[in-house]
Amino acid sequence: MQLQERSESIKQLAELIRGVDIAMFTTVSADGKLVSRPLGTQEVEFDGDLWFATAADSPKVAEIAADPRFNVAYASASKNSYVSVAGTARVLNDHAKIEQLWSPTMQVFFPGGKDDARLRLIHVRAESAEYWDGPSGLLGKALYFVMTAVTDDPGSLSDNRVVDLK
Repeated sequence: MQLQERSESIKQLAELIRGVDIAMFTTVSADGKLVSRPLGTQEVEFDGDLWFATAADSPKVAEIAADPRFNVAYASASKNSYVSVAGTARVLNDHAKIEQLWSPTMQVFFPGGKDDARLRLIHVRAESAEYWDGPSGLLGKALYFVMTAVTDDPGSLSDNRVVDLK
């Protein structure tokens, strides 16, 4: 993938992620099972890094320490767009970054505010991503299904890309 095309794909990823408030964050448990849970992305200016807030005593903290591989999935059925991001994660107690990312929504989960002793950040470094961006709205989806049936090409009206972020 050429540099300009890669840059455009990263911008597209950022736009698709920006439209989804909650992601499904998947880690590997101690017994090797994949475990997914909903998390709100704290910073949506995607540049290869994603940030999530978590509690220090959450099982995902130990899972990340044991195996930092992760997957984050974003889905917007109304926009007919989907993103899957994979890479490595780490848990941080970075007060400057907490200050930068703090939002009123976080207060619900961390009543002690920015200084809540349980508050940690998950910093994820994306290594690869794949996205699907299809037509949205009823008319767009109807056209997509008709064109797919006529051309026998399910990708004819949607954009599907794999982006190497290493």
